[in-house]
Amino acid sequence: MGLIENILGLVFGNGRNAIVETAQVWRENAEAGAAREADLTGKVLAQYGQEFGLPDRGKFDRIMDGINRIPRPALALGTLALFVAAMISPSWFAERMQGIALVPEPLWWLLGAIVSFYFGARHQFKGQQFQQSIAATMALVPQVVGNIEMLRTTGAETPGQADTGSDAELSLSAVSAAATQNAALADWGESKAR
Repeated sequence: MGLIENILGLVFGNGRNAIVETAQVWRENAEAGAAREADLTGKVLAQYGQEFGLPDRGKFDRIMDGINRIPRPALALGTLALFVAAMISPSWFAERMQGIALVPEPLWWLLGAIVSFYFGARHQFKGQQFQQSIAATMALVPQVVGNIEMLRTTGAETPGQADTGSDAELSLSAVSAAATQNAALADWGESKAR
């Protein structure tokens, strides 16, 4: 009894578990991994909170944010308003369009550049997001190719896939004619024969 006690004390003594410690060499401790993941998530959220949560913003910052959000909706709604104005009062609309016809070409180029830069920044950002998603998809190609190869090598025509092993009864039932017949089809044939 003393020998067993000494061996168990050696393995599990002093509040340790040698089996768990050995297993953790090959497999991560799920509880410790979850704690690390929760800690990382908390730190990321705290960083985002510091970066995007600006509680000491003044009135000027809030006004500038509001002004920065005006151009896109104003351009879209203004264009729709032009169509409505053309339908309601064609002569009023024609007078305004004659005034626009007098705008010199360099001013049109300047307006085009301003609008292009304003909307182009968003287009570039969305384009970069699209390229990142393509890169992530392309990174999965080797895994997908491997899965396809595995599926092709384990098809129904692959010999040995449905090996019955040493089970003689299963082997006989797999090759007997009675086992391969469809019971519903046999019943249907009998009912037609009557």
